Amino acid sequence: MVFRISNSALGLLFVLLAVAPAHAGELNDLYFGEAIYYARQGQFFEALERLDTEIWQHDQIDEPELDSLFVHIDDAEFSLGDFELRYRMHHRAGRAIRAVLEGAVDEVIRNDAAYRLARIHFQKQQMEDALLALNRIDGEVPHSIRDDIAFLRANIYLAQGKQLESVEVLKNLQGSDEYGGFAAYNLGIAYLQDGQRSAALEQLEKAGQAKTDDPSELAIRDKSNLVLGTILLEDNEFERSLQYLNRIRLDGPFSNQALLSAGWASMSIGDFERATVPWSILADREVTDSATQEALLALPYAYGKLNVHGRAAINYGRALDLFSAEIQKLNSSVDSIREGHFLEALVREEIRQNKDWVIRLRTLPQTPETYYLMELLASHDFQTGLQNYLDLADLRRKLKTWSGGFDAFEEMVEIRADHYAPLLPEVDEQFRKLDSRMRLRFAQHKMLVKRRDDLLTMPRPNFLATPDEQAILGRIEIVEAQIAALDVSTNEKNLRRLKRLKGILNYTLRTEYHERLTEFDKNVRGLDQAMAMVQDEYDEYVRIRQAATHSYVGYGKPMRRLRAEVQQSAEKIEQLMARQGHLLEVLAIEELVARRNHLENYGDKARFALADSYDRATQAQARLDDSP
Repeated sequence: MVFRISNSALGLLFVLLAVAPAHAGELNDLYFGEAIYYARQGQFFEALERLDTEIWQHDQIDEPELDSLFVHIDDAEFSLGDFELRYRMHHRAGRAIRAVLEGAVDEVIRNDAAYRLARIHFQKQQMEDALLALNRIDGEVPHSIRDDIAFLRANIYLAQGKQLESVEVLKNLQGSDEYGGFAAYNLGIAYLQDGQRSAALEQLEKAGQAKTDDPSELAIRDKSNLVLGTILLEDNEFERSLQYLNRIRLDGPFSNQALLSAGWASMSIGDFERATVPWSILADREVTDSATQEALLALPYAYGKLNVHGRAAINYGRALDLFSAEIQKLNSSVDSIREGHFLEALVREEIRQNKDWVIRLRTLPQTPETYYLMELLASHDFQTGLQNYLDLADLRRKLKTWSGGFDAFEEMVEIRADHYAPLLPEVDEQFRKLDSRMRLRFAQHKMLVKRRDDLLTMPRPNFLATPDEQAILGRIEIVEAQIAALDVSTNEKNLRRLKRLKGILNYTLRTEYHERLTEFDKNVRGLDQAMAMVQDEYDEYVRIRQAATHSYVGYGKPMRRLRAEVQQSAEKIEQLMARQGHLLEVLAIEELVARRNHLENYGDKARFALADSYDRATQAQARLDDSP
């Protein structure tokens, strides 16, 4: 059930005006603005709920040009597709955006729609369709998405293996404020995929030295250095690879892998002591990270190479303890997932209110499986399945809220019925009496209008005689009839007198006819206005009377239908959530089991290495004791 905007939301009108589409001009439709407001808050379901209803109501209107949404209808339909896209309703969003593309809309809107349609196809790995959509862009392009279009085109070319075409596009994006860093990195990757190794290394080095303080571009800079260092490491250029690995920030997202690779580069050139520096830093970090786990074994290995077998044994022992503890956590995690605690944690509303809810899940002591949630989220399948599950959970909460709202709505209808039902019979009785009098007046008014119209085409002065004149004319006719019954002598004399009197009266009626007709028309026109006001009040009463009835009559069947639909939807969602939740649990368990097997393998290595280090340390100590 969809409700209109609340009174409290009216105070946000200035916000709605600020967030309306730039090409929409002044905001005329408050409900369209409300949908945009919810979309800007990231609440795309609420935005869809309101805008879809508003557009549906607009389509049902007989004269849509009188609706406040009429001037925004192109923007509204485009925004509807955009909201569906952001809510991951790709199929519906594609249809809505295609409708905009094929409609008679401004080329700015059409080009924006083509870009969004291309993005849908790109996300669905439909590269040919994505490129066709981009090729439909022609004419004026919104400045805000010019770089977005170019960057998307470059990524499509990369996905299609068209590195040369991608290179040309990415070169033009090097100076972009929004995509400069990303374009520099992608250009290096394009060169690398095209086999231009020297150009790739040169471009990655340039991307790895970008001057910026933007967090996302800093991450791209680190990634450029990591890729460059990894390439050189794999090519056995160890000294040179260290130069780029050491540029990576210690607090960046790629620092763990950089520290691990830097240690191996130092090991490869025989600088064992230097290798212990990055590995010592890494070994003290979050043990759930795979790079940290490898460093826990690599660090004592380096100490062994330095013949510091005692310290190597201590670090192997520490690694073994940590691996054992993590294996225990993973076992507990698998058990917890099978008991359903993992899915319960995912849908906790108080956790997801925070933008860093994924990180906060790791702090829940009653859900040990969340310690490895970050690693699980690295899988695209898991991310997609997780988002589907969360969307289903949100829909379940909304259906539950709507189901509870039906009771309140029915109570409101009952209150209205209790209020209007006793009043309406008396009102209807009075209205029937008034209605009969009004019908009489309307008939009289209609007769006067017809008489006026007849007088305009066929003049009849007698019709405009005053009541006194009509009485005199009537008396004359009576007297004439009486005289006609008398003798001839008397008849002639009296007839002349009557004719004189009648002639004077007819003369007056004929000479004053036009003035009297003008006055009659003026009075009828005044009566027209009065009767129009009466008709408006009559119609207003009828509407109010109908509204009073409609406020509590006829809701039973729709409410039962809505209840049944909500119940059916809730049952379907429960089934889908069970299936999707089971899929998530299977993916999570498989990932955790793989991590457990990996740690068990590390544990076995640490156990053998620990014994070997103890033996070597004992032998070294024995040699020291035997020396003179």
